[in-house]
Amino acid sequence: MTIKEKIPVGILGVTGSVGRQFLRLLADHPWFHLAAAGASHRSAGKTIATAVADEDFPEHIANMRIVPCVPGEAMPCRIVFSGLDSSVAGDIESEFARAGYIVISNSRNHRYDPDVPLMIPEVNPDHLELITSQNFGAGCIITNPNCSTTGLVLTLKPLYDVFGVEAVHVTTLQAVSGAGYPGLPAIDMIDNVLPYIAGEEDKLEREPLKILGDLKNGAINPATITLSAHCTRVPVSDGHLECVSVKLTRTTTEKEIIDCWQNFRAKPQELDLPTAPQQPLHYFADERLPQPRRQRHLEAGMAVSIGRLRPCALLDFKFVVLSHNTIRGAAGGAVLNAELLAAQKPSLF
Repeated sequence: MTIKEKIPVGILGVTGSVGRQFLRLLADHPWFHLAAAGASHRSAGKTIATAVADEDFPEHIANMRIVPCVPGEAMPCRIVFSGLDSSVAGDIESEFARAGYIVISNSRNHRYDPDVPLMIPEVNPDHLELITSQNFGAGCIITNPNCSTTGLVLTLKPLYDVFGVEAVHVTTLQAVSGAGYPGLPAIDMIDNVLPYIAGEEDKLEREPLKILGDLKNGAINPATITLSAHCTRVPVSDGHLECVSVKLTRTTTEKEIIDCWQNFRAKPQELDLPTAPQQPLHYFADERLPQPRRQRHLEAGMAVSIGRLRPCALLDFKFVVLSHNTIRGAAGGAVLNAELLAAQKPSLF
């Protein structure tokens, strides 16, 4: 499908790592026109070229002047994409929603609000209906999950639907870009692995249950999966690798699981959304794959790579998952949410 007239959008937190990805993804988007870029008062008034001096953007982006993250004339748009730090995101996002904006947030603050969708468009597009119960008038808030959650849930979704999933154990090897900009000190990451990421395991154990839950009578009934997560930070620039073991409800074979992944298509592919990967899940038979340097940019960073499916002595099967954390797991996922909203609810625009 196509959009007759481009929808004006803005970015909140444009100078951070996720904000920069929003800039790249929106610079020449076929449905959205970048009308405003917001950041803290320290950056307000500067051009993007000045505030983000270590990157190159098209001239119309580079010369855009950054404004404060305040609703009003300086933000002449219908949608705002939030890459704000969680320390400030909650109140600012609510303020924009109350002012009539559609807030597509990458921050964690509103993910567990019962009336806020926690979205992966291939997994739970029906959860968009939750926005009708929000008390923001013409505005609303839609969130996407933690970057490590996205890759995991996308691989679980077809298994959950076809075979049933009872338990999951996951150990993540997460890229340094997931810590945000300017990130971690080099002395912490060179020749080293950090075995703890604050708050990460809780997100990875809670978020999939909401995303895979059933929407009934305006409320989500969370999925009943036992989840155990161990999250680590490794010296990789981009791309979260996850080692996953699953217990399934129904007995199956490796071939059936691989076929289930390879054939998985969902609403974004049916609607041919601009940012959607043609094939969301790619399985690699080569036991050396996937690898961050080789597969993280698959389908512009929006596809998830899977490999090393084999029997698990503790559960049923185990495998490895790779997804690009700042694209599919952050800015790209948020843009895809906005595309789904525009396609499913054009009356909002």
